[in-house]
Amino acid sequence: MVEKTFKITAETGIHARPATQLVNKAGQYSSDINIEYKGKSVNLKSIMGVMSLGVGQGAEVTIKAEGSDEKEALEALASVIKEGLGE
Repeated sequence: MVEKTFKITAETGIHARPATQLVNKAGQYSSDINIEYKGKSVNLKSIMGVMSLGVGQGAEVTIKAEGSDEKEALEALASVIKEGLGE
């Protein structure tokens, strides 16, 4: 399993459009991928799960991936986040 923590810097946090981008990217990989925020963990391949977290600006989220392509999945998701969502 690999994991990485990100700080969300976007003013709107993870709202509908970036959540969709993350879910779509996660869906390209066979690994189990979860996002954790405030002690709650949801499947990153579920748009409803991601939206239910209500991640706002300044939040710290941890993405965990486990499976045959876990490293590639985490790198791709990190790229999506760094393209305007966070660091």
